[in-house]
Amino acid sequence: MDRELTERFQVGVIASTHGLRGEVKVFPTTQFPDRFLDLEDVILVTPREERRLVIRSVKFFKKFVILGFEGLDRIEDVEKLRGFSLEIDREDAIPLEEDEYYVADLIGIRVLTQEGVQIGTFRDVIETGANDVYAVARPGQKDLLLPAIDDCILEVRPEEGYMTVYIMPGLEDL
Repeated sequence: MDRELTERFQVGVIASTHGLRGEVKVFPTTQFPDRFLDLEDVILVTPREERRLVIRSVKFFKKFVILGFEGLDRIEDVEKLRGFSLEIDREDAIPLEEDEYYVADLIGIRVLTQEGVQIGTFRDVIETGANDVYAVARPGQKDLLLPAIDDCILEVRPEEGYMTVYIMPGLEDL
């Protein structure tokens, strides 16, 4: 079963305006906020429209990225953008290494045992100090948490809509 991979990725959400010159404070939803320095544009996604905004300036302030956009030079131009998403096209995403995946491509895929039995669907990645943990949503049960290590994650095929896992003894009891 082939499935469409994500064409765009969210990189931030506009939190508020910043100053009077049309800049916005963006809460980054990417692991690498510095990546804004390499972007030429982003896609503003609102309920009514999607529009490409050319980035004119990038600064960093605490946990926020401060962005300025071409043609939006006054606070009045950006006040109505609060709460909306900023996305990028897949080709602008950070390139992956071997055996790395975009989380957006994994969400919703089937999680199967080695025997081919579906135990749930991929829900999220939890970042820990040692290794990531995959949260698997199971109907009528709490999420199964699997360490993202080679011993547990045997095969990942997002384009085919599944991953195969080995559930180490004791993991289902947590």
